[in-house]
Formats: sequence, structure tokens, C-alpha cells
Amino acid sequence: MRPNQIIGLTLIALVLSAAVIGTFWTPFDPLRIDLRNKLAAPGLPNLLGTDEFGRDILSRLMAAAGTSTSISLITVSFAVCGGVTLGMIAGYARGAVDRAIMMVNDAMLSFPSMLLALALLSITGANKYGIILALGLAYTPAMVRVVRGAVLSLREREFIEASRIMGNSAAYTMLRHLLPNCLAPVIVLATTMFGSVLLTESALSFLGLGVPPPAPTWGNMLASARPHMSAAPWLGIFPGLCIALTLLGINLFGDAIRDRLDPRMRGL
Repeated sequence: MRPNQIIGLTLIALVLSAAVIGTFWTPFDPLRIDLRNKLAAPGLPNLLGTDEFGRDILSRLMAAAGTSTSISLITVSFAVCGGVTLGMIAGYARGAVDRAIMMVNDAMLSFPSMLLALALLSITGANKYGIILALGLAYTPAMVRVVRGAVLSLREREFIEASRIMGNSAAYTMLRHLLPNCLAPVIVLATTMFGSVLLTESALSFLGLGVPPPAPTWGNMLASARPHMSAAPWLGIFPGLCIALTLLGINLFGDAIRDRLDPRMRGL
């Protein structure tokens, strides 16, 4: 394995481990307020210090890892399922069905993902499920366009024509023959999308439109750190490092997957 692959996998493993462990156990209660110990510097017993309410930073980071990664995973799964289904139908059916799907898809794609998510959140409200729905709908159009392009390049191939001649239904042909051949671009895009969703979710939480407090996320921890950056810089440093290192790991892992699945990159 290349060094970038090892680094990417290591960072992702650390984040996922923290997310899983933080779901069941944290050194302290991430929501427990202790005003006598507020803004404590990193040390013992609070290894990464405490925030303005005396809550343990390490415990909150671990709990936030579970929240941020679960939102990102569910959102990407939503976008992949919806995008693959609509993209395959549009690319295989073509004609009026293709035009109708792509007209709506291109209209949604013309809006930046963040702007579209903000518009949808104004309807659903700031909560975990509203974020998943808003981000899922915002990122689905990109997946639709990629899958449709892959299906259009495959639908006239000999093995697809043979499936039609044998009398197989359109659904069978798409699931049995088209879907496996579309997996490579879908996996690469889903990996890239995961990092983008994580960053967008953190940005929404930073703006106060994410998971509402006191539930911790890396974004709302950064937002609450702003008034105390001069007196307690660790409040912003540690959540920022978590976001940066997670994105670095995802990008390195995505590059490794692209190199593995792209025949043109093999042997380089």
C-alpha cells in the first residue's frame, strides 16, 4: 500500500473508532455542566480542557464524531440510492422520461449544495432528520448525472442488447447488467461526497442551522468557541483539527479508491 493510502485509512479508522466508542462511552458526560471548572486548560482530569460551561472537550468531541459521521453516512446513502435509481431510469429509458428527470435534476443542480440545503432547512427546521433530508436532496442531483452518463455509455453495448433479445425485463437488465458496471464511478463519487457532506454539515452547525444544542457537533463547538478564542484557544483548535484530519483521511482514501478502480492509474 502507498503511504497516502495508509494515512487515509488510519485517519478514517481513528474517526470511526471514536464515533463508535463515543456512542457507548465517554470519559465524562458530554452534557454535564460544571461551572466551577469552566474554561479549564488541557490537563488532568480533562485531557483536552473544558468549555465555557465546564463540559469535557474530549467527551464532546467523541460524541460529536458519532453525530457528524452518522449524519454524513445516512445522507450519502440517501443520495446514492436516489441518484442511482433516477440516473439508471433516465439513462436507460431516454425519451420523455429522461427529459423530465433531467429537467428537474438540472434545476436542482444549478443551485449550490449549501444554498439548496439552507432553503430546505428553512422548511424542515434545524434538526438531525431535517439536515439529512436537506443534504440528501441537495447532493442527489450530482449522483443522478454521473450514473445517467455511465448508463448512456453502456446501454448500447452488446451484452445489454443480448439481454434485451433474450427477453429480460428492463428492471432485470438494469439490476443485473448495468448496475455492476456503474459501481466504480458511484463508489468514487460517494467517497468524495462523504467529505463534502461532513464539511457542509459542520458549516450548517456553525451557522446555528445544524443539530441544536446542547447536543455536540464539531460545527457548533466551533461556533461556541468564537467568544473565547483569546482566553481559551483550545475550544476552537480541537474541533477544527477533527474536521481537518477527517477530511484529509477521506480525500486520501478517495484518491486510493480512484487509483484502484481506474485502469489508467494502475501501475503508476
